[in-house]
Amino acid sequence: MQLSVIILNYNVRHFLELCVSSVEAALVDFDSEIIVIDNNSSDDSCQMMKERFPEVQLIENKENSGFPKGNNIGVAKAKGKYICILNPDTVVAEDTFVKVLAFAERQKNLGIIGVKLIDGAGKFLPESKRGTPTPWVAFTKITALYKLFPNTTLFDRYYAGHLAKNQTGEVEILVGAFMVMEKQLYLDVGGFDEDCFMYSDDIDLSYMVLQKRKSNYYFHETTVIHYKGESTVKDSTYMKRFQEAMNFFYKKHFKVSVLFSIFMKIGILFFSVIKMFQGKRIVQKGKKHFVLYSKNNSLVNKLANVLQKKVVFHDLNTEKMELPSLTPPELPIEILLDANTIPFKKCIAFMEILKNKRFTFKIVSKENEFLIGSDNSNERGTVVKIDV
Repeated sequence: MQLSVIILNYNVRHFLELCVSSVEAALVDFDSEIIVIDNNSSDDSCQMMKERFPEVQLIENKENSGFPKGNNIGVAKAKGKYICILNPDTVVAEDTFVKVLAFAERQKNLGIIGVKLIDGAGKFLPESKRGTPTPWVAFTKITALYKLFPNTTLFDRYYAGHLAKNQTGEVEILVGAFMVMEKQLYLDVGGFDEDCFMYSDDIDLSYMVLQKRKSNYYFHETTVIHYKGESTVKDSTYMKRFQEAMNFFYKKHFKVSVLFSIFMKIGILFFSVIKMFQGKRIVQKGKKHFVLYSKNNSLVNKLANVLQKKVVFHDLNTEKMELPSLTPPELPIEILLDANTIPFKKCIAFMEILKNKRFTFKIVSKENEFLIGSDNSNERGTVVKIDV
């Protein structure tokens, strides 16, 4: 088998459904499998999987065993030469795996491949490519020196500043939302370290692969949506686990002084507090336009009833994704992308093209059951159910 896609889920039923729909569309021409591991969700994730995707292998854990252990359970069942560790709050394009595996086959000393990630507003996520967070690199991150001195080798290593977002090349650290590697390499390094519950597991795995003298790559030629934060409420528990995760990585891989350890503890606390407040939901106030991009005109009235607003229809039979003239033009625009009639790749491309503060996006799910999306990377996403 060529590829096994491993998706670990915890209480994100609607995002999982959208994710698996996109993965199925991307695996049409592959000898492949999808394995979903559920970490004892309290929502109806498992029931949805059984009803909507009976062909997908579903593993139902009886407890929330954390990100590393959950993924290790899935990989143990995988039959593919390659595995893809994939978050449930992601959307892949129809040609994502075609491009990534073609790139993988060309490499002679392959480690892990990551791709360009964007958030729900179409904006590039800098964590798509990172450097090893050595004590100095971590210092530049926590003190924001990387922002004050961009494009400076001494300060820009945290987000792998030697590579532009539209440039493929070697990097040290990749994000666990999307990782492709050979299954055997994953097993050779021991997989995700189960002593880390979550948050630094992807850093640790990337670093262990580097220690095997393998090359990790950031691959920019396909884009994946990562809504972020769907499985985690950024509360006091988040802060505690974030601190534990960073301490875990430093104790495992670096010898640091007591003074630096104290500084890092203060810095991690400060950084995690910022993350907690960033995670508070940002409510967009005021009126907005709604524009539906679809080939199905009958969907307009249904969405207008759900949103209690007028929805402007843009017929994609014209093959042009241009914005219609709207009055008043200064109002923010919510773009509704119909995944039933628009390829996921086109949805992703449109979000990248129109990324700015004026536009927000929601995707209409397969079967027209819900709208889903998020307005920025610091908030949890929104699900709006549609009466079928």
